[in-house]
Amino acid sequence: MDETTGSARDSFAFDGNIADYARIAFVNLLLTLLTLLTLGVYAFWGSARARRYLWAHTRFVDDHLEWTGTGKELFKGFVAVFFLVMLPLLLINLLLQSAVMRGEPLTAGLLGLGFTLSILYLLGVAHFRMLRYRLSRTLWRGIRGGSDRAGWRYGGFALARGALLLPTFWLTLPSYNIALWNRRWGEMSFGPFPFETAATTKGLYKRFFGLFGLAILGFLVMGLMLGFMVAAGEARLASTLVTGFMYLLFALVGALYFAVYFRNAVGGLSLGGLHFRFLASSGDWVRFFAGNLALVVVTLGLGVVLLPYRNWQFFITHLAATGGIDADTLSQSSARAPGEGEGLAGAFEIGAI
Repeated sequence: MDETTGSARDSFAFDGNIADYARIAFVNLLLTLLTLLTLGVYAFWGSARARRYLWAHTRFVDDHLEWTGTGKELFKGFVAVFFLVMLPLLLINLLLQSAVMRGEPLTAGLLGLGFTLSILYLLGVAHFRMLRYRLSRTLWRGIRGGSDRAGWRYGGFALARGALLLPTFWLTLPSYNIALWNRRWGEMSFGPFPFETAATTKGLYKRFFGLFGLAILGFLVMGLMLGFMVAAGEARLASTLVTGFMYLLFALVGALYFAVYFRNAVGGLSLGGLHFRFLASSGDWVRFFAGNLALVVVTLGLGVVLLPYRNWQFFITHLAATGGIDADTLSQSSARAPGEGEGLAGAFEIGAI
């Protein structure tokens, strides 16, 4: 039996309501604030509750997704990371500060290098384990995903590729982003099928260098604004305007870059007989970033609790799939399901994708 996805644009759908989600998000915020004396532990259960809502209102073909993760798992992940990662890093940082105060530049340099490399390595591990955990707790027709890899090798790969950014003055960023995407998703699976990745940098360098020029032009404009206004005795106003201009510039650059990056990355992803696409245009990305910024500004920061809803809605409504998959070949994943949540990703506040 072949289950085809029909229209690419209709293969994924989201039927949530932001008013319903807001009731969940603001109750979560209130209960988290009320539990601050206990380190805000309700936040983990609140996060699980919010995900259950988003997943339950996400449809792929003819069935909705299901989130099976729990607040307890997320809390266990946080505790493990706190004692096994964050405390040792804090100790290294204290030793570094002590070496600086004692005037020991060699020791301070070695500790500083070790601290930086540790952070960069753990960021890679966190990104991998976050994706592995979320796939393992995502069900479609009762089938889940995951990976048998723990993410330690991926952390080394990400660190090695990241080291190449410095001697190239970050001009190889597109290749870095695509390489990590292919490696990360290439080690994941869903049900009996491994994800296959073939994302390329087609068009991405052209967009990247164009945005690089736009950023330089923007900084020149900001410098002129700042100079003229300081000369006119409006230093405070100049600082406010330049800060706002800088946020808008970075949002615009990010939106235009992600438009090509996600089109390439998702477009190179396949699973069984399914081939994925991401249909958001540059204009869609600009409107999305602008809407998020406006929501946070207008609500004086409170709207930040609604951003997970907007982020998920944007991703799902622009995600598409073509092709088909034989339903008779569907079976449960044999990948090991981790027993704890995305502790590292939570510690570094890494996003979903």
